[in-house]
Amino acid sequence: MATDKPGVRQRRKDARPAEMVEAALDVFAERGFAATRLEEIADRVGVSKGTLYLYFESKEALFKAVVEGGFVPALAEGEALLEAGKEDPERLLRELLRGWWDLVGNTRLAGIAKLMIAESSNFPELTEHYRQNVIERGHRLMVAVLELGMARGVFRQQSAELLCHVAFAPMLMASLWRQSFGMCCKEDMNYDDYIALHLDMLMHGLLQEKTQ
Repeated sequence: MATDKPGVRQRRKDARPAEMVEAALDVFAERGFAATRLEEIADRVGVSKGTLYLYFESKEALFKAVVEGGFVPALAEGEALLEAGKEDPERLLRELLRGWWDLVGNTRLAGIAKLMIAESSNFPELTEHYRQNVIERGHRLMVAVLELGMARGVFRQQSAELLCHVAFAPMLMASLWRQSFGMCCKEDMNYDDYIALHLDMLMHGLLQEKTQ
């Protein structure tokens, strides 16, 4: 009977944490945190529950790994956009919001955002972890872009803190709709058109009027 060579076995072992995080993302998004069983995650990876515990000490630790493996890279990409696009705040804001939709809102990660909204009061430690590492970091990024646009005279002077919520709320709503009602609607809305319309309306309200 053929067996894996030592190098193959080692590569498979090294890949297991990433495979577990991927499987956990799917199960958490499908079932929510409370209803997720570690046995199901282990089954999807093809390992025992005991093997899963070799890498993650608890379901909470695995959830944090999902957050850090999914949302944090997306936020880092947004921060890189900020550093590279300071000369054009309007384009930067468009790319940032569109990038969030492409990397999070329109992907499996949106199921985690939905989970946190539904179960936040039941798991305060996880909620605080998510707030600090995802919500607050994303909020700071958006505020920085808005304040940059105001400082350069591109955006009208408003409260950047409030504008951040106003700009992002329709994006989050579309993502939650897609994750819930959109899954059972025979004729769901066109999300690309929705995002484009939102960005168009946002910019029309945000940009300074050009003087002759």
